[in-house]
Parts: sequence; structure tokens; C-alpha cells
Amino acid sequence: MPMDQSLRATLELFERSGDLHIVEREVDPRFELGAVLSLRGRGATQLFRNVKGSAMPVVGNLLNTREKIARALGLARHDVQPVIIRALDQGIPPVVVDDAPVHDVIVTGEPDIPGILPVPTWFEKERGPYITAGVITARDPETGRRNVSIARLLLLGGNRLMAGIAPTHHLSELLRRAASRGRALEIAVAIGNHPATLLASQMYVDLGHDEFDVAGALLGEPLRLARCTTVDLEAPAEAEIVIEGVLHAEERIEEGPVSEFPGFYVHYGAGHGVRVSAITHRRDAIYQAIMPGYEPEHLLLGGIAIGATTCRALRRVIPAVREVLVTEGGMGRLHAIITMHQPKRGEGKRAIMLAMGQVNLLKLVIVVDDDIDPEDWTQVEWALAARMRGERDIMIVPDMKADRCEPQHEDLTVTKVGIVATTRPGDEGRFEFARPPAEVIERVRREIGMY
Repeated sequence: MPMDQSLRATLELFERSGDLHIVEREVDPRFELGAVLSLRGRGATQLFRNVKGSAMPVVGNLLNTREKIARALGLARHDVQPVIIRALDQGIPPVVVDDAPVHDVIVTGEPDIPGILPVPTWFEKERGPYITAGVITARDPETGRRNVSIARLLLLGGNRLMAGIAPTHHLSELLRRAASRGRALEIAVAIGNHPATLLASQMYVDLGHDEFDVAGALLGEPLRLARCTTVDLEAPAEAEIVIEGVLHAEERIEEGPVSEFPGFYVHYGAGHGVRVSAITHRRDAIYQAIMPGYEPEHLLLGGIAIGATTCRALRRVIPAVREVLVTEGGMGRLHAIITMHQPKRGEGKRAIMLAMGQVNLLKLVIVVDDDIDPEDWTQVEWALAARMRGERDIMIVPDMKADRCEPQHEDLTVTKVGIVATTRPGDEGRFEFARPPAEVIERVRREIGMY
């Protein structure tokens, strides 16, 4: 029997596990809703049933902890990265279906976006409301291959949006290719997706690698898609909402200050205009929002994807690599901890350089042995204290390529730092933990409730 591929399946799961909090009090989508999500932090998912000015409920803080992400995928916490890597290598292509709940209601012509969707305004100095959980589908004008991603979408009034897209992202490349052919780029924006679709959209894969294949592998079955009504694209059939429209390369719109993952206001200049031709949605649709800026869900979605794709790339060259964790403290983008099993001499530094080459964002990479839990900073700090030799193990590399989101970049370069905190050949016995006998520890663990 096909599984439920909707956002609702996860909400029901979280309700059973006590991870869903229903807010009955009226909440204003202008600043107040975001303030609630921020102050609730890593707590329960928030479902706002009474949103001022709209009959549509809003859900936020869906995937704001690693535990909830694992639970939503039906996995143990430490199995998430291996399963994502397998999904990247063994994708399951999507299928197109005729019966699509997201087509319960179809509004065409020039849909009034603010009149249909309760899009929050997040931060005081930003220009207006932003769609932040929209999974964008576009097609490569050269190859016909699909690309899936998330970009911030600013409401401009009526059926107009501004898309804030980094020039290095695949969607920008597709827009340039369309413009070179004298065409605009059709897009479909799905809001309210299953967590597998959200995670898949964040993967750092080659252009042409269909992220919906990854979503299918995470689901364990093909992702069901529905043909859009006004553009030649497909979108998740069980999404809550789909916005269809056209992205224009020549229509540049100054964005103003915006908050990205560093948490402070930045100015990226002009974005690109979008004209919306249709909005389709479920009859009782739920609007999904991701609290932007330096907030847990925003950091985790990107960080988990970067960690998995980086680990996959490193293992192809250095089999000793076990895991790559991109930390929340490092803005979910800039700091990584690599665990390795019995690395050979020099492999730790090699892993650091490969990781920095794989992801321009990374500027601090720490390598530890796989007896260290990278999610436990106390253990990582212990490895630095016990196993790092400063004169040999700290690498400082100036003028490396950086991303425009890097807070300290100068002309898109920054100094990057790598630290190796692992044992070396010949260290055997030097760092053996002092413990009671193993059999005693195991017996006490089994009987700990009796003490």
C-alpha cells in the first residue's frame, strides 16, 4: 500500500510522540508568529490554527532538532547520514499521477498571493513577507533535467514575487541558460511537503541530479508528482500548496536588508522578479514556514545536507572517513567535524583540504577519531585537549575561495582553519580510557534501574 507522502503524516506522527503543540490563540503573521517560533526554539512543532487575516493555519519548527528529523524519516538519529548517502547513490525516480490533493482548489489568472496565503513577515528591517519553505522545481533549458531547491521569495503584492537566489546556485544557472535563449524560466513552488522532500531539496549534488530521486529513496518509494496547470512542470502531488509562475532574468528588484543563516542583516542587492500564474492547494491547506536566519530548522536542513554530501565525496577518496557533522554553532554551514577510523599519517589534513574544496562555505574543519561523538562538543573538546599538537596539527590557509554568505569574506576569499585531533600510528596505549572491566560496565548498564 502506498505510504502517505504528505506533511500531515509527519504532523500526526509528532502529535502521537508529543512533539506537536497546537496554538489556539490568534497570532499575527507580521512578526508575532516568528517571535513565537524563535522563542520556542528546539521545542515542539508549532501549529497555529488562528492566524490573523487568514483562515489557513500555519505550521513551523517542523524539523528543528536532529531527533525529529530522524523520527520523521523513520530512522534512528545516527542512521540519518548513512541513509541520505545511500539515497544519493541509489535514487528512486518519481512518478506522475492524475489524482492530486494539491489540485483540490485551483486559482488561475493573476492570483492575489497575500489574499490566499498567510505568509509571515519575519524581521523588523526586512522589506516584507517571505515564503521560506517553498521547494522550487525548474527545468534545465538545455537538458530538460529537473532541478529542485529552496530560495527565499519576497511578496511584492498581487501576483508578484522577488526570488533571492545566490548567483552560484543551480537555479541561477538555469535562469541564465533560459535568458540566453530569450526565454523566462518556469517554476513551481511547493509549500507544505513531507520532510523527505524538504531534505532532498537541500542536497549539494551535480546539476542534472534530480533531487526528487533522492526524496524517493528517503521515502522508500517513488515520490508522487502532479502536472502543473499553467507551466510545463511537475510538483509533489501531496503538497499543501503549489505556486506556479515564471522567473524573469531581466526583471531586477532591489531586495534591501535580509537575514540569512548568520543571523544578522545583509545586503545582497537585486533579486529576480516572478509573475505567478496559478496557485493550487488542498481544500483545507496548511501553510508551512521555516523560521529564517540563525534558527534551528534553517541551520539543520542545510547542515545535514552539506554533511551528507561532503561525507559521500570524502569517502570516495579516503575510506577512513566515517561521518561529517556540520554544526549549528557554525551557522549550519561554516564549521564541520569529520570523524575517521584509524586514519593514516597525513589523511586528516587531506580530509580537511578536500572538505574545504568540496564546499566553499566551510572555513573551520576539525578531524577527530571515530571514538568521539561529533555531536557532543565536550568530547570534541577533549580530543582537542588530548590529541592535538598545535605546532603540527593546526592548518591556516589564507585567501581561499568563500561564499558570499561568509561574514568575513574579502572579495569572496577568507582565511580557513583546519585542526587534526586524532591519534597517530604509535599512539596505541597512550590514550586508553581508564574504565572498570567491560563485563562489569555491561552488567551495571543492564541493571542500572536497580541501583
